[in-house]
Amino acid sequence: MEEESTIGAGHSPQGGPRWRTTRGKRASGHTGEASWASSVINLVNTIIGAGVLAMPLAISHMGIVLGVLVILWSGVTAGFGLYLQSRCAQYLDQGSASFFALSQLTYPNAAVVFDAAIAIKCFGVGVSYLIIIGDLMPGVVQGFVGGDPVYDFLVDRHFWVTAFMLIVIPLSYLRRLDSLKYTSIAALVSMAYLVILVVYHFVKGDTIPEGGPIRVIHWAGAVPTLSSLPVIVFAFTCHQNMFSILNEIKNNSHFRTTGVVLASTGSAAATYILVAITGYLSFGNKVGGNIIGMYPPGVAATIGRAAIVMLVVFSYPLQCHPCRASVDAVLKWRPMSQPSGNEASPHRHPLLGPRGNRIPEPMSDVRFSVITTTILIMSYIVAMTVSSLEAVLAYVGSTGSTSISFILPGLFYYKISSPDSPTHRGLMKEDDEVVDELSDEDDNADAQGEGSLARSLTESGLLLRNTRYWRKALLRRLSLALALYGLVVMVVCLITNTFFIASH
Repeated sequence: MEEESTIGAGHSPQGGPRWRTTRGKRASGHTGEASWASSVINLVNTIIGAGVLAMPLAISHMGIVLGVLVILWSGVTAGFGLYLQSRCAQYLDQGSASFFALSQLTYPNAAVVFDAAIAIKCFGVGVSYLIIIGDLMPGVVQGFVGGDPVYDFLVDRHFWVTAFMLIVIPLSYLRRLDSLKYTSIAALVSMAYLVILVVYHFVKGDTIPEGGPIRVIHWAGAVPTLSSLPVIVFAFTCHQNMFSILNEIKNNSHFRTTGVVLASTGSAAATYILVAITGYLSFGNKVGGNIIGMYPPGVAATIGRAAIVMLVVFSYPLQCHPCRASVDAVLKWRPMSQPSGNEASPHRHPLLGPRGNRIPEPMSDVRFSVITTTILIMSYIVAMTVSSLEAVLAYVGSTGSTSISFILPGLFYYKISSPDSPTHRGLMKEDDEVVDELSDEDDNADAQGEGSLARSLTESGLLLRNTRYWRKALLRRLSLALALYGLVVMVVCLITNTFFIASH
């Protein structure tokens, strides 16, 4: 149901006052079917991955106070990037929001670079999930069977990568992100089990005697702290799926989409802080990079490893979805020259929609199947032949994650919200139409004795318009600051990764 906000008064045919309403969201032609809850579930599942298991080690290097502050700061900056994406979507035709569409309005000839970076990043993360499955499943089998299993292939990583591909394949061919909400629920149940396991051992206190000292305020030094920074910063990366959620959500009002961002980043930050603190207090400075691997062998720990496998299995399609969209955009990309003169009107350009963005061609079934199949085959080949992608993922994460989370949302909003942007002027004109109409109707309202009410509402509308301009100007400055922050994070992470790889 469309939200409506009362912003003025007119006159009914009978002469009495009537309320003038406008849509609280720009829902013309919007055909989304996803609920608010399913949008949050899919976004949370995209955020929370196996990286949560490294949080205790990260804050062991930073100290509890600094570590918690970094987690909260990372959540705020990532959430701001998501918020900017939702604001950018207002400048696009409903249901067509994507990095590609925004690139066409802002940096059209660089669109292929942006989408290629997103495709590589999502592909690399998806491959890492398959590698995690191959590394963990032999241990899971040994934990349940005890000793050596009867069949050797049950401890072969290649067998498990192949077996779980049979689960991944049908999920990866689903077109809509909302179709993955049930698998996302299963993944989040697995994550809930891991969190409960960590908290349970902390409360029980069976690992504390074996732990080392605890750092509350002090840190381990600049180098260890910087080495853990990417783990926390990249833990909130989910921006590759934000536009799909905005396209599919049923109620795409500003209030509802902002609620999706706050609920997703807030719940992820709470989970990270809970696991980080309880896991670190359980083992102290002796904590390892995988908190589940620190617990003594047993049924609970084995189920925990199986839960990690389930988590990454159901997270793979969430990486395949944006990877496929970006690959399709790269294949369709053509240099776009800006029209001049009278052709500058978006209604005169055959490739542009009503808001001025290039209309995306729908992906045919054949094209959809070919791209998806290619991604799956290449992922399988890489996962079967490479046992560690740490170095590659370190660089891909440093460039891809920072670009998606901070740099692109900041630059896109800064560019598209410029007062000189034709798209921005058109959107602001839509917002101001009602206030202008009310101003024109003051005299008519005076004639019927309702002038004071109309003038009051008109003045309120003008005040709201001035306030809106001020907020947009502040938001534009903050978006540029976010892009610059992303560049700093990228440089720091690249230097840290280079130093770390060289020292090993």
